[in-house]
Amino acid sequence: MSGADSAPDPNRPDPPKLDPSRWGGKTVAPGEGQAVQITVSESYSGARVRLPVFIWRGRRDGPTVFVTAAVHGDEINGTGAIRYILTHHPFEVAAGTLVLVPVVNLLGFEQHARYLPDRRDLNRCFPGDADGPLAKRMAHAFFEQVVRRCDFGLDLHTAAVRRTNFPNVRADMKNERLAALARAFGAELIVSSRGPEGSLRRSATKAGVPTLILEAGEVWKVQPGVVEYAVRGVANCLQHLGMVDGTPTDPPFRVETDSTKWVRAKFGGFLRFHVAPGQIVSAGEPLATNAKLTGEEQNILRAPRDGIILGMTTLPSVAPGDPVCHLAFPKRGVLRKIERAVEQLDQPSLHERIRDDFERGMVVHDPEDNERP
Repeated sequence: MSGADSAPDPNRPDPPKLDPSRWGGKTVAPGEGQAVQITVSESYSGARVRLPVFIWRGRRDGPTVFVTAAVHGDEINGTGAIRYILTHHPFEVAAGTLVLVPVVNLLGFEQHARYLPDRRDLNRCFPGDADGPLAKRMAHAFFEQVVRRCDFGLDLHTAAVRRTNFPNVRADMKNERLAALARAFGAELIVSSRGPEGSLRRSATKAGVPTLILEAGEVWKVQPGVVEYAVRGVANCLQHLGMVDGTPTDPPFRVETDSTKWVRAKFGGFLRFHVAPGQIVSAGEPLATNAKLTGEEQNILRAPRDGIILGMTTLPSVAPGDPVCHLAFPKRGVLRKIERAVEQLDQPSLHERIRDDFERGMVVHDPEDNERP
């Protein structure tokens, strides 16, 4: 595909943004914050489906930025992060407009489900179609009423069901404005990609609203470390854009890569994990041992290259071909620098606390321990 898919035509001026004071039929004055509702669809009973949205305006002019969560209705770590911002006010918006949307896929959220009632993935339906099926109509309504009115976007996600992700930002790093925002977020890991066709971030970026996503944690949970990480990242981005006073917090290290790979199970069986999310691994290092339910070892899954554990399955039972470990591969020589940076971290650092939290969420065995599970 051509580069035109990742950014708007540079020779075509951006369309003028709508007045940032009018949202959902209400007026939000500079220096005020107000809850509004955006109508995106109707239920089977004919009742309107309205998304709760909070508009927070600074006293000075500036960018308009959306922060969204639960585009997949079961991914609620981001919902917890947005609610923390709303209830604790960890920063003050001095300029521009912050648009906080705790849940985008409200119909999926109410069913604790990833998808909409028509079994479509809302995050494959943007920018939508006003005359299309339910998912595309909802995507269109949200895109027109929120996304196109903004200058930047931050979309908060988790791993899919039965998986977990170490916090990482994903963005089209060939887009200079987006690359600067992604680096400002303060994530240790940045995966460069445009995102799937029809995803919110890809469609928004193509429409001239550079948008990144944070992938962190698991579905159906609000994990304290992930919330802290997301809130810090949002604050960093707003500081970068001049909307919030202060200077963005740099991560202890930063890896940018466009090379990742899932290591998959060769046999059906029960796994004994040897690594945890966020861990640095060397080529050939054991990731998991696959054994029969009666304990006989079948094979050991090993790292194909030096890398970092980006994500993992949380379910020890696997069928042949099931994804087990998702690895990110930095450039040669980078991992040694990362190891030195991590060794110098204080134990209470956010990076180390999140790694500890993720490791405590699973049983990790020493690969040299040959005892039966």
